[in-house]
Amino acid sequence: MKKSMKKEVLSWMISVVVALTVAFLCRTFLFSPSTVHGESMSPTFQDTDRIIISKISKIQRFDLVVFQAPDANERYIKRIIGLPGDRVEMKDDVLYINGKVIEEPYLEINKDNTIFNHYTGDFTLAELTGEEKVPQGKLFVLGDNRLVSKDSRYFGFISEESVIGEVKFRIYPIKSMGVTK
Repeated sequence: MKKSMKKEVLSWMISVVVALTVAFLCRTFLFSPSTVHGESMSPTFQDTDRIIISKISKIQRFDLVVFQAPDANERYIKRIIGLPGDRVEMKDDVLYINGKVIEEPYLEINKDNTIFNHYTGDFTLAELTGEEKVPQGKLFVLGDNRLVSKDSRYFGFISEESVIGEVKFRIYPIKSMGVTK
């Protein structure tokens, strides 16, 4: 009887250790939960939304990414606008990438709440960063709520290595649960 009890306890301990190891490896190398803080990504995400980020995604333009903030000891979530080699410009609330007009359907622009009728504000990369193009190994990111977002307009380019992962799924609030776009 004692022997079978020891085997049962040992079996449970091994199962728990294996489960914890698998969970640790998945969280470290594949995906991780995170929480949105602030209103800079509204209406896409709200303060306290819970998300899952993929650490193995190939990053592309307009992906939502979580990265280590270059100006603070925290993580930011923003949308990738400029990739290495891109020329980025904003003129009269119209985004231009490499000279082409780019639609931004994820923005909800309310002209009543803009500053001098501009939601984003005019800029070129050269004005903001002194660079004509996004340098190799760097990204240009913007928040979806441009009036309050602290993004590449303020702290410049982010390093590709600072990206922790791409936002793939919202898990809270329950009514908004689903794959992110």
